[in-house]
Amino acid sequence: MNIQIWHCDLGDSTRGMYYRKLRRRFIVIHSKLSEPWQKFICAHELVHDRLHPGISRFFLDERSFSNAGKYERQAKQFAVKLLTATSSPDPGETIEQFLRRCSIPPELHTFL
Repeated sequence: MNIQIWHCDLGDSTRGMYYRKLRRRFIVIHSKLSEPWQKFICAHELVHDRLHPGISRFFLDERSFSNAGKYERQAKQFAVKLLTATSSPDPGETIEQFLRRCSIPPELHTFL
């Protein structure tokens, strides 16, 4: 896919971001997140690359009347589906247990 993935300290309020510069694509993941969160953020930002090319959340927030939340919801839903695509819940397994087994933070259960 030719996307560079960087791990950096992004501070307290940013978990990750996707951007393009000079035809290069980058995913930056906050290095202090747990491994499940880093995996999810990578999938989430990959969704932005595939489904939302050319859309900047910063532009939407600052200069547009479009709903940035819609794109974020889509990215979260698709990322959860991407990370669970090869698995299904075992009989008697709760959603939280299934997500944990798939290394997805349980806080994201609403996107399954």
